[in-house]
Amino acid sequence: MSLLEIADLKVNYGQIEALKGVSLRVETREIVAILGANGAGKTTLMRTISGLLTPRGGSIVFEGTDITRLGADRIVRLGIAQSPEGRRVFGTLSVMENLRLGAFTRPAGEVAGSLDFVLQMFPRLAERRGQLAGTMSGGEQQMLAIGRALMAKPRLLLLDEPSLGLAPIIVQGIFRTLREIANSGVTILIVEQNARSALKLADRGYVLEVGRFVIEDDAKTLLTSPEVQAAYLGGERRKA
Repeated sequence: MSLLEIADLKVNYGQIEALKGVSLRVETREIVAILGANGAGKTTLMRTISGLLTPRGGSIVFEGTDITRLGADRIVRLGIAQSPEGRRVFGTLSVMENLRLGAFTRPAGEVAGSLDFVLQMFPRLAERRGQLAGTMSGGEQQMLAIGRALMAKPRLLLLDEPSLGLAPIIVQGIFRTLREIANSGVTILIVEQNARSALKLADRGYVLEVGRFVIEDDAKTLLTSPEVQAAYLGGERRKA
C-alpha cells in the first residue's frame, strides 16, 4: 500500500473543472514532484489533499484511511502538513510563535523535540527566534513556513512552490535542506515551477496540464525528456 493514493480526483471552482480526474501515488520516504504551468491545477491538488477544498469526485487515501472528505484539522492530526504557496507566515508574530502554532495538534511533551529538529534543519531560525516574521527576508520566511509545517511532525510534507520569488542561491540552500528532511524519514510531495531543481531533488515526477496528468516517470527520465525540456527546462524563472 502506498503512503498516499489518489484516484480519479475531480475538483471544481463553480462551473470550472480545475482537476479532471487525476490519479497519483506517493510511496513512503519518496520525494515526488508535480510540474506544470500556472493554472494547471497544482495548488488546487495540494489544497484538496490538505482538506481545504472538497472534491466533486474521486478519492484520497492516506495510510489506508480515506481522507477525501475530512476536515483540514483531522488531516493534520493524521500526519499531513502543508507549507503553502506564498509562505503565509504570521507577520506580527515572532519566529518562535509561528513555529509553536505549527504544533497545535501535538501533545505538549512532544513539541520540544520537534522544535529542536526544525532549528537543526534551519539554523537561521534559531538566530532569528525572537524576530517578527514580517520583518524577515523572503528566504527566511520560506524556511519558517517549512519549519512551521514540520512542527506538526508530518509523515507527508506538502510543499507548494517553495522557490517562489527567491534568488537562485537561496533556492539551492533550501533544496539542500529538503534533501536532509527527506533523509530523516519525511515523505515529500512538492509542487514547483522550478522544474530542474525539483527533478534533481525528486525520485519521481508528474506533469500536470489543464487539470490532467499527461506524463509520469522517474525524475532522471523526466530531466532528459525532450518534451519536458522544451516545456519546462528551457528558461527557469529568475526572481530577486
